[in-house]
Amino acid sequence: MHADASPLQPGQLLARGASRLLSSYGFVSVDEVIPARGLRVDVMGLGPKGEIWVIECKSSRADFQSDHKWDGYLPWCDRFFWAVDEHFPTELLPDDTGLIIADPYGGEIIRMGPEAKLAAARRKVMIQKVATTAARRLQGLRDPEMALDVG
Repeated sequence: MHADASPLQPGQLLARGASRLLSSYGFVSVDEVIPARGLRVDVMGLGPKGEIWVIECKSSRADFQSDHKWDGYLPWCDRFFWAVDEHFPTELLPDDTGLIIADPYGGEIIRMGPEAKLAAARRKVMIQKVATTAARRLQGLRDPEMALDVG
């Protein structure tokens, strides 16, 4: 259940479908991970061999056209994907990025994002960020008062 029980927004529904897709590939995922100051990726996936995939969810043409930070995510992942619904004008998306068509219940990789392997030190930092983000959120569910103290 969503933390505040409010309905999920279109981008959050795409993120849910993309996360389910990642799970089918053996990945775990965390929404809204901050790889560096000023950046917040929609979904970060951690693969069974330590791969880091970033998925940016775009619910409309305007949503995509207002995103001026997406290429700043490339140095923080091995592969980058867009997740959009079946009605999104995919011709807007750069050809040299991955493409996932998703809905709230799953998705399909239409175009695999090109691989740009992270350096070992950066991979370690990103794995720690995924783990720390996930653990803090889990702790916040278990002990909401504690979550206020850890940020």
